[in-house]
Amino acid sequence: MQPHEQYPLSDFIEYPQEQMRARSLAFYEDIKRRHSIRKFSDRPVSQDIIENCIKAAGTAPNGANHQPWHFAAIQSADVKRQVREQAEVHEQRFYEGSAGDQWLDALKPLGTDAQKPYLEHAPWLIAIFSQKKGGVEEGQKQQNYYIHESVGIATGFLITALHHAGLATLTHTPKPMSFLSKICQRPDDERPYMLLVTGYPAEDASVPAHALKKKSLEQICSIL
Repeated sequence: MQPHEQYPLSDFIEYPQEQMRARSLAFYEDIKRRHSIRKFSDRPVSQDIIENCIKAAGTAPNGANHQPWHFAAIQSADVKRQVREQAEVHEQRFYEGSAGDQWLDALKPLGTDAQKPYLEHAPWLIAIFSQKKGGVEEGQKQQNYYIHESVGIATGFLITALHHAGLATLTHTPKPMSFLSKICQRPDDERPYMLLVTGYPAEDASVPAHALKKKSLEQICSIL
């Protein structure tokens, strides 16, 4: 491909206004059913479904099209056990005081604690890594740009794709997360960004009442 080479936009679809309105409302009604849960079934989920969702995440906008992300999809029971063991070590310190009283008070309405059994029960964990160096071609080691923003957008795409496929999710961010690099055998120029738990909800899965409180449109949006 030559520098600045352009291709006509051929796959954009424009809808009539009423159809746009209906589609936007339908999407809102669907996405508001997405909830973070902490009880997962161990029912298996086919690998190709996870791969399709990761491919969707890979279409996210990003700095200089370097696509500064890597997704380690974990289904091995042994690897999930390692992740849980390491995560719970750090979580125990967190809940024993390293987080600080203010943070712990903010978490109380959610009922969370240091025990993370879902890290083994769920059929899939997806460890998301950001890359300091890279490029669009295999093996490139150029400086990446807007890394945090790019990986954040791709993570949002992934969460939405998994929900759209019919799976539940939970974002998990143990601090520190460096153990994920070792377990997933990722290079030194990558940094763990997030651990995404996904699968079917357990039969007794629930959502904290506090998590159902969403800010109104007036609180989150201003029209200028």
